[in-house]
Amino acid sequence: MASSYDSDGSARRSSPSYSPSKKLTTSNYLRHVESMAKLPSGAGSISHLNAVILGESLASEENDLIFPNVEFSRQALVSSPQKYFEMYKRSIEDPAGFWSDIASEFYWIEKWGKEVYYENLDVREGPVKIEWFKGGVTNICYNCLDRNVEAGLGEKIALYWEGNDPEFDGKLTYNKLLYKVCQLANYLKDVGVKKGDAVVVYLPMLMELPMAMLACARIGAVHSVVFAGFSAEALAQRIVDCKAKVVITCNAVKRGPKVINLKEIVDAALVESAKEGVSIDICLTYENPTAMKRENTKWKEGRDIWWQDVVPRYPATCDVEWVDAEDPLFLLYTSGSTGKPKGVLHTTGGYMVYTATTFKYAFDYKPSDVYWCTADCGWITGHSYVSYGPLLNGATVIIFEGAPNYPDSGRCWDIIDKYKVSIFYTAPTLVRSLMRDGDGYVTKYSRKSLRVLGSVGEPINPSAWRWFFNVVGDSRCPISDTWWQTETGGFMMVPLPGAWPQKPGSTTFPFFGVQPVIVDEKGQEIEGECSGYLCVKCSWPGAFRTLYGDHERYETTYFKPFPGYYFSGDGCSRDKDGYHWLTGRVDDVVNVSGHRIGTAEVESALVSHPHCAEAAVVGVEHEVKGQGIYAFVTLVEGVDYSEELRRTLILTVRKQIGAFAAPDKIHWAPGLPKTRSGKIMRRILRKIASRQLDELGDTSTLADPSVVDKLIALTDV
Repeated sequence: MASSYDSDGSARRSSPSYSPSKKLTTSNYLRHVESMAKLPSGAGSISHLNAVILGESLASEENDLIFPNVEFSRQALVSSPQKYFEMYKRSIEDPAGFWSDIASEFYWIEKWGKEVYYENLDVREGPVKIEWFKGGVTNICYNCLDRNVEAGLGEKIALYWEGNDPEFDGKLTYNKLLYKVCQLANYLKDVGVKKGDAVVVYLPMLMELPMAMLACARIGAVHSVVFAGFSAEALAQRIVDCKAKVVITCNAVKRGPKVINLKEIVDAALVESAKEGVSIDICLTYENPTAMKRENTKWKEGRDIWWQDVVPRYPATCDVEWVDAEDPLFLLYTSGSTGKPKGVLHTTGGYMVYTATTFKYAFDYKPSDVYWCTADCGWITGHSYVSYGPLLNGATVIIFEGAPNYPDSGRCWDIIDKYKVSIFYTAPTLVRSLMRDGDGYVTKYSRKSLRVLGSVGEPINPSAWRWFFNVVGDSRCPISDTWWQTETGGFMMVPLPGAWPQKPGSTTFPFFGVQPVIVDEKGQEIEGECSGYLCVKCSWPGAFRTLYGDHERYETTYFKPFPGYYFSGDGCSRDKDGYHWLTGRVDDVVNVSGHRIGTAEVESALVSHPHCAEAAVVGVEHEVKGQGIYAFVTLVEGVDYSEELRRTLILTVRKQIGAFAAPDKIHWAPGLPKTRSGKIMRRILRKIASRQLDELGDTSTLADPSVVDKLIALTDV
C-alpha cells in the first residue's frame, strides 16, 4: 500500500491484545464501531455478545463473536478495526486518490488523465456509464507475468496442477508460464486474431485454461471462457453472440471415474453456430491424454488443430499489445435458464487494480502463501481469484482438474497437505457436502498449513460456517465469507482476516471503496437494523461496464429498479451491530401471507437439525397464502426418511424463524440438482415442486442428471 494512506500510528496503538478468556466483554475492543454511524452502516455496540478467540475454543453459540488471535492480527495487512476504518474512510472520501495510489503500483506505459474516474449510475440523468483510469495504457498479462519475472520471481511456482487422478500433477514457474503464454499468443496472432477479436475458451481445469486467458489478454483479444459443462446449445449461443474468431478446447476430461467428451460437444456447437451465420475456421484442441488419446478423438481436417502440434513451434517471446484501461478484457456469460444469455463485459484497468487489491486484503496474502480456490475458470471466481487476482500478486496457485470427493471425500484435505496450502477458498455447497461425509475424512489429514479459509457463491449458513471453522480450520483460521457477483468483478463485502471479529454466516462490512445500502421497495435507504434490497451507490473500479451488445438490458436490469444505484438483485439484512447478512436472491424470497421470507434463512434453519445435511427451498403457488414454502431435504448418511423426522424438521423452522416460515412440504432428496461447480439449479426444483415436469429445460450442465429422476420418483413419498 502507498504511504499516502498509511496511518500516523493510530493503527498500531489500537492493535487489540485479546485474552483467551471466554468471559471477555467485547465493548472494549469495539470502541471504533461508533464511527460506523457516519460510515457504512450505523452500527452500535456489541456488548451483549460472547467472544471466542481464534485457536482457543470452538464456535458454538448462536451469538458468538469470533475474534482473531493476537499473533494473527499483529502480522495482518489490516491489523485492527481502526486500521480498516482509516483506510475505508479515505476510500470513500477520496476514491480518486485512494485508487490512484494503488494503481500506481502496477505497470502502465502511460498514466491515466486528470480524471481518475467518471460515473453516472442514474438513468434519469442519461446513459449509465462507468470509467476508471481512462487514458491509462497497460496490459494485464504483462502485470501478471513479466512484472513478476522482472521483480525476481521467475523461478517461483506460479501454478501447481493436480489432476483428476491423484498420480497426475504438474507445475509451472513464472518464467515457464510466461514462455508458454507467449507461444500461444504468437500462434493466435499468426492465425489472424487481433486486438478486440473474441476467442471462446471451452476447457476444463488444466493449466492451459489460465494460459489461454493470459495469451488473449497479451495480444488485446477478448476471451470468453465457457464452463466446460455447458451443453452444445449453450456453447453455440455464446459463440454466436460474441462472433468468436477461434475456439480453444480439449478432446476430453475425466471428472471422477467419468470421461466427458468435450470435443464432441464443441463439434455439435460449431454445427449450430454455423447455422446462425458464425462459422469457426479454427478449433485449437489440446490433447488431454489422461482422459482420451488423440486417435479416439473425432476430427475435422482443416478446422481442427492439435495444440501440441503447433503451439510449441512458436517463439517464446511475444510483444505486448498495450491497451487502454477501458478496452475490453473479457466477456463472461451468465447462465440464464431461458432467453439470450447475458454477456457481462469487464474492461482492463479497473478490473486489474480491483481484483489484485481484493485478493491481497481479503485473504491477508503473504508471498509465502500457497493458495487454492476450488472454483472453475468458467465462472467469475475462476477469472478473478484463480487467475488474475492471485497472479497479479505473484502468488502460487493450485489448479484442480477433478472432483472434490474422488477417489474419496478426503481428496481436498489430501491436496491441502500435499501442497501445504495456506489459503483455501471454496463454496458453501462443497462445505456442506463434505460435512455430510463426516469429520473422519478431515481429521485423518494434518491441514496444519492452513491459515485463512474462504467462502464464495452463496450465503453460508451458520452451522456449515462453524463446521468449516471448527473442523477444517481447527478453530484457528479466520473465514473470509465473501459477497460479490459476476457483475462486480471482485469482492464487495468481506471480513478482512485479522481486522474484524466475525459472526458465523455474516459477510460483515464493505470492502474499500464500496458503499452498500439497503433500500425499501420505494428505493428509500434504510438506516440501522433492517432488511431490504441490497444496492450499491457510487462506482468501484471492478464494476462491469455493460452487457455485450445490449446496453439497454444492462440499464433495465441493474439500474432502473432503483435509479441512482446499482441493484444487486440480492436481499440483505443488517443487524443492530451493523453486520450484513445476505438472504439470497430477491427471486429466492418467498412471500407467505405478506411475510417476505428469504429461502436461505429457511435452509439455514433446516440444516441446523442434526439429521439434515443439506436443504434447498423454493416458493410454490398456494391457494390461501399466495406462496407456500417447499423444502427439498437431504439427510445425513444412514438416517431414514420418516414422518416423525419430517415433523421435527418443520418444528425446527417454526422454532428458529416462526410459524409463518414453516415449510408446507418436505420433499426427501437423495441429492440436489447441481452444476459441476456446485451451484444448485433452483429452476429445476421449482418445476418439480409445481409439478411442471414437462418444463424442466436443459439439464446438461448438472453434475449428475439422474438426480432429477430420483427427485421426481420421491414426489409423493
